[in-house]
Amino acid sequence: QVQLVESGGGLVQAGGSLRLSCAAAGRTFSNTGMGWFRQAPGKEREFVAAIPWSVGIPVYADSVKGRFTISGDNAKNTVYLLMNGLKPEDTAVYYCAAGATAWSVRKIDAYEYWGQGTQVTVSS
Repeated sequence: QVQLVESGGGLVQAGGSLRLSCAAAGRTFSNTGMGWFRQAPGKEREFVAAIPWSVGIPVYADSVKGRFTISGDNAKNTVYLLMNGLKPEDTAVYYCAAGATAWSVRKIDAYEYWGQGTQVTVSS
């Protein structure tokens, strides 16, 4: 059984930083991608960042580019999201996802597996 477990969410003031972690167990994702999505109250889940392991070049949503950094360890099935310069509009539940092909890492429907989510709250 595949499980993705996120950690690292919390409450932070605007301008602060948080680091999210996601550990996957049950299979390897070396030929696919792992990524982060988020869902704010009343809004649809949206793409944040991803690493297509076969390509190795991270991709980001425009709204977080330059502030967030995704990294990870392919061999350990682990991915991280370092969030700097947090804004109140970054408040959301953040989800780790895995299993998308390299050319579809921005698409929600491309992912096979999802974590349970971790809350990030940014106060103004």
